[in-house]
Amino acid sequence: MGGLEKIRLKRELKKTQFVKGIGITPGIIIGKAYLLDRGKIEAPARVLPEFQVPQEVERFLAAVEESKKQLRRAKEKLVHEDAAGPSYIIDTHLLLLEDKKLIDSAVDTIRQSWINSEWALKINLDRLRKIFESIDDEYLRSRKTDVDYVGERILRNLMGKETEGLSQIKEEVILVAHDLSPGDTAQMAKDKVVAFVTDMGGKTSHTAIMARSLEITAVVGTETSSHTINTGDVLIVDGFTGVVVVNPSPEIMQEYKERQLIRQKMERELFQYRDLPAETLDGFRVKVLANIELVDEIPSVLQHGAEGIGLYRTEYLYLNRNDLPTEEDHFQAYKQVVEGIYPHPAVIRTLDIGGDKFMSQIVVAEEMNPALGLRAIRFSLKEVDLFKTQLRAMLRASAYGKVKILLPMISGISEIRQAKRILNEVRLGLTAEGIPFDPQIEVGIMIEVPSAVTIADILAREVDFFSIGTNDLIQYALAIDRGNESVTHLYEPLHPAILRLIRQVVQAAHQAGIRVAMCGEMAGEPLYIPILIGLELDELSMNVLSVFRVKKILRAYTFRECKELVESSGHLSTPDEIEDLVRTSLRQKFPEEFRDIFGIKINNDE
Repeated sequence: MGGLEKIRLKRELKKTQFVKGIGITPGIIIGKAYLLDRGKIEAPARVLPEFQVPQEVERFLAAVEESKKQLRRAKEKLVHEDAAGPSYIIDTHLLLLEDKKLIDSAVDTIRQSWINSEWALKINLDRLRKIFESIDDEYLRSRKTDVDYVGERILRNLMGKETEGLSQIKEEVILVAHDLSPGDTAQMAKDKVVAFVTDMGGKTSHTAIMARSLEITAVVGTETSSHTINTGDVLIVDGFTGVVVVNPSPEIMQEYKERQLIRQKMERELFQYRDLPAETLDGFRVKVLANIELVDEIPSVLQHGAEGIGLYRTEYLYLNRNDLPTEEDHFQAYKQVVEGIYPHPAVIRTLDIGGDKFMSQIVVAEEMNPALGLRAIRFSLKEVDLFKTQLRAMLRASAYGKVKILLPMISGISEIRQAKRILNEVRLGLTAEGIPFDPQIEVGIMIEVPSAVTIADILAREVDFFSIGTNDLIQYALAIDRGNESVTHLYEPLHPAILRLIRQVVQAAHQAGIRVAMCGEMAGEPLYIPILIGLELDELSMNVLSVFRVKKILRAYTFRECKELVESSGHLSTPDEIEDLVRTSLRQKFPEEFRDIFGIKINNDE
């Protein structure tokens, strides 16, 4: 075969492929792939003679110390590059390297079983992974990747395998990897890595958080990219739709270049929505707020024109630390959020995890199904001192701005009344101590359990507002484990049952004269906005990057049109039929931008 024939054959083999993942940061980037191929490290398993055990413990601890040094260097680089916000993730990994459940347990395994460090580490990593996999909350479950990152780093140091460096990349590339750790992103030459694509990750993974913080266009959760993409392949990364095009044809390349120009124009135009009210053409007003977990996110919330914090997750204060957060820890965090977002409100959710997996100071029984066990408000009502500590800090912070307290996973009236009694005790204590707080502070509940929907009219009499947590509500109502890949396709926000549940909650709230918000992923998905407006939600709280688009869509409709969509959807039987109905409406409103904003169905056979 001649040289020209080989070139022709090589070109034919590089057929265009479409890979679908989850778009994290908006943008369309065209460039060459750089595959970060580390391969899976297999931990060797050896039984040791007893006299070698002390030396093996020293070898393990030395690898842990080297891992700490590497992470500290990575953190220093992030801070030096003025990216201190995401450096908290490296702090998480440093805390894991101090965690007794991991480090001390591995040392005990070496000493008691007389086995090598790698094997002992693997045993304890597998145990920790199972703990995280049993967690219902998507954000907290995704923290399993932290254990994986730390474990791999220790393992590489034990086996003398250097981590492939990213700081040496000399030209602009699109990084492709199975997954990326914060240490990886810290090494990136930001002017060289223009986008990245990973097999792993979701909207709440640390990889996604880093991408948003560093404003790098990214698509995660593709599952197979690192196996199907090679270094040098030409890629188009569409962070809007979550599509990665591998070796695009000239026609597709030209199409995306044109879309890139359109997108740049759209982004400039979207900025004009920052200070505009979120209201329909006929004046129906909705508040658009942001979900956050860190104080560092406040500037971005304000820059995007959100009208406050609709959900401040407080779980991070509890995770991966050797002690429980003090009242002052809570207060300082809440005060910064409240002052930072003033004069807008901040809805602060009380602890939404269980104590059995994260807090070694609290002893509780092991559960068969933690997702339905002692978690959220149930855990807080059992651990009253811990609950009071958090409530005291929230009340103290209310003296510095507008605070609303949100109670998660309420399933019945007794939980609300018990929580309010505890809150009143805390109020009396602060009053006796002369500590100021807002006496009119509002208390609301998360509607995320089907029983709460059924008795929403009763619950509405007890609280100041509702906030619908669609992530859990959909999972519980449809009996879907979102962590189980075999059934995730059944997780359908437009399922007729889900829309009926939302309608029932809104009607109960409005009949009682209280407002109802939505703070799940559904609230920030552009495709669902017309339906949510037609269902008459008062507030939508979302990832801050969705605010501009939600405002744009909302301001293109009349309230009457949205109501008619909801009415029409009531006559349809399947989620697909309802989605087609909404897409047809949106295509009519946004004919030129429809594909970029609302996504397309990708067929790899095309």
